[in-house]
Amino acid sequence: MPTVELPAGPIDYTDTGSGPVIVFGHGLLMNGNLWRDVIPLLDGYRCIAPTWPLGAHRRPMNADAALDHAGVSRIIADFLDALDLFEVALVLNDWGGGQFIVSERRHDRIGRLVLASCEAYDNFPPKPARPGVALCRLPGGPALFMQLTRTPMFRRGKQAYGGLAKRGIDDALLDEWFAPGLRDADIRRDLKKFATGTPSREVLDDWHREVVTFDRPVLLLWASEDRMMPVEHARRMAHEFSNAKLVEVDDAWTLLPLDQPERVAVELDLFITAH
Repeated sequence: MPTVELPAGPIDYTDTGSGPVIVFGHGLLMNGNLWRDVIPLLDGYRCIAPTWPLGAHRRPMNADAALDHAGVSRIIADFLDALDLFEVALVLNDWGGGQFIVSERRHDRIGRLVLASCEAYDNFPPKPARPGVALCRLPGGPALFMQLTRTPMFRRGKQAYGGLAKRGIDDALLDEWFAPGLRDADIRRDLKKFATGTPSREVLDDWHREVVTFDRPVLLLWASEDRMMPVEHARRMAHEFSNAKLVEVDDAWTLLPLDQPERVAVELDLFITAH
């Protein structure tokens, strides 16, 4: 797997195919393999799936790296710079903080933005995730939080990862996602920075007002039954962006790439081809 060294630290990624560039994002304690069932369906595109430093990354970031939402959005921008990518379709799922690349004024390489059942407005993090954030604030909290990832309650419970995919997430993938934080204290340090880095509602509101000034094509691809990311958010944003299309996907929850990979691939292709 290739790795690029950024000012904040190393980022692993996969890079397959050729054509218009799609860069995929993921959520907390996940990696680029979230998109493993979608990417093979996107023939004719260059598909890049980085693993952002959200707790499932293999190597820790630099000790002084800023890993709050704005900081990770700047890491995305640095990644696009390092690979010299242009007219990128940036696809976000679950974690929505990548959209703050706009409020950070680092979005010059973004040609299209896809928000796919992700955090928006003040839903950072969604309510079911907030007890975990509170735990991460405590001394030893991140280590205890990671131990919880071994439990059926965390993996299958509807208030945890069992509520993210309607068809469930197989244990092999969950093991891959959770292993780095279980074995490495520096990964848990990075996890704590990210999990506890959400700003006030007022700051989130300010950032959102900047984000919706993005005037290039936007696809709001949303699970109509989402338990974590309300579809009402997508419907509101469809009126706030100047060039947005809303597509609601049935029979899926937050992790659209796992629940409906074929539909996701089709909608991405239609959107990028049209714009």
